[in-house]
Amino acid sequence: MAAGVQARVVIVARDDALAGPLADGLDRLGWRTVTARGAYAALAALADLQIEAAVIDLAGGAEALELAERMKEACAPRRLPVVAVGQPDAALELRGFDLTLAPPLHPAQVAMRLETLVRTAVAEEEFELRLETFAERGRGLEVVEPPAAPYQVLAIGEPAPQFLALSNALGEHGAEVVGSFTAYTAFDYLHERRFDAVVLWAGENPQEALSIAAGLRRNTRLYHTPALLYMRPHSYVTAAEAYHRGISDVATPETPEAETARRVVELARSYRRQSAVRQALEAARTSGLMDAASGLFTRDLFAAHLARLARAAIERNRPLSVCVLRVADKPEILAARAGGWIARAIPQIGSMIGRLVRVEDTAARLAPEVFALALPATPAGAARAAGERIAAVIGCTAFEAGDGKPPFVVEFDLGVAEVFRADGAALALEAAAAEAFGRKAS
Repeated sequence: MAAGVQARVVIVARDDALAGPLADGLDRLGWRTVTARGAYAALAALADLQIEAAVIDLAGGAEALELAERMKEACAPRRLPVVAVGQPDAALELRGFDLTLAPPLHPAQVAMRLETLVRTAVAEEEFELRLETFAERGRGLEVVEPPAAPYQVLAIGEPAPQFLALSNALGEHGAEVVGSFTAYTAFDYLHERRFDAVVLWAGENPQEALSIAAGLRRNTRLYHTPALLYMRPHSYVTAAEAYHRGISDVATPETPEAETARRVVELARSYRRQSAVRQALEAARTSGLMDAASGLFTRDLFAAHLARLARAAIERNRPLSVCVLRVADKPEILAARAGGWIARAIPQIGSMIGRLVRVEDTAARLAPEVFALALPATPAGAARAAGERIAAVIGCTAFEAGDGKPPFVVEFDLGVAEVFRADGAALALEAAAAEAFGRKAS
């Protein structure tokens, strides 16, 4: 790890056979790593660094099996996702592992799974904090548990013998498999019902399978659905290309069907957990505490929750940033404001902001034309990028101006600040607002 660069992942392995290539690859992908040879070094890294996730090589034996729970306890109340590298086994979940990946690993594969796991951990922390904030106002939030029903798997591709054998193995592992021979019928299925995982048979035309995976990643509802690519031997499509195209895992006919089936079930289990957290957070919108016009947090609710977020961020050793978006005073905006058309557009703008933020973020309406975001586990630079992205998307939308006048577009003045102290939420919000309003913070 380069000097002065903050490590995000600790890799626990006895030697560099797995850790060396994985660390190099993750470093290049922006997931800076530190390697620990045993439990003592791993726990020391957690105490000294802002570690977001851990990868443990189960070849380390009994100590490695027991380490996940120890590491989670050491990080509490910060949630630490822990990935096991070894053969998938349902018993590993009981030992505190969030996901098991079978070797050989590709860094892009691991980076993609880490992104999902870390976001889920932050979302779970956010849900705990929202429970407290809403309870103070006499409202509860429903805790959504992952359903216990069999995993639903969509198998897409030609009915080759190996693919049929994998479908049978999935059934033996308790999954219910729906088969689709073409991309057209596959997307019909995906839009009609919810699946926990997708298995793609590359067959004679692997590019079609990759195009289906790309289609999943372009769809907001299907974006997080994991996909395993079942490739033919000596396929010209490399694992690296598959992972960079959105594939979650890769298997070949040389991989035993039982192992591949366990890997698919492992991906489905992780996806169900993530979906349950998202549903629980989205339920806050129907709590009755939100701004009636925009569906976002009210000013007072946001202030109370931001103070709680600031205390939790320091306690959990995570960054926290706030972003203020103010409708800019442009000539066409002044005319639309005078005619009351801005006020009519605000509910739509607020709804758009609510859909454009991550599920773990908190979006609020502070004033008639002023919005704010609280972004947990996000430094100031990333928060500014998020605010600029939201402003750019809304800036592409035309709003009705009435009386035969041309539609108008909304631009935003943006302000961002990071929270550095448990009692610094108000100061950070003031600094962000001052930037958005073009004045110096007091």
